[in-house]
Amino acid sequence: MSITQANLHPMKKPEIFLDSSALIAGIVSAQGAARVLLLLAENEKIELWVSEQVIAEVERNLARKAPRALPVAREMILRANIQILHDPKPADVRSHMDWINHAADVPILVAAANAQVDFLVTLDVRHFIDDPVVAQRSGLRIGTPGDALIWVREWFVRNK
Repeated sequence: MSITQANLHPMKKPEIFLDSSALIAGIVSAQGAARVLLLLAENEKIELWVSEQVIAEVERNLARKAPRALPVAREMILRANIQILHDPKPADVRSHMDWINHAADVPILVAAANAQVDFLVTLDVRHFIDDPVVAQRSGLRIGTPGDALIWVREWFVRNK
């Protein structure tokens, strides 16, 4: 491939959807896998996606538990170039209620599936990860921030 062709078709970056638990972990912890994901996005190595619901949950939780972190959170979201998707339509959510046993998580799964991301990152192991049917029904690769980092590293090795 010539340099001109490479510039016309830049290599796709890993695309990762963060739920509110993963985004909060990346914001409030100075270290850890969730923070590394934010830094990778800031350095334009990966693309991060969230839905409007995720932003609302993050702001609500931080306002309640760590209000001084709100301005920092907003700055980190901007620096990481996190793409904010519209929430899925209620009819779309209703038609996928069988994807997960916790109804409040259905909009997150649908938003991630609609975005066609490579990976959904969550710290909600009980609802998302412990039940393998969730990944199967949604068609998503789902894991913790640490799982996502392992996957990203393998992705870069495969796509050198």
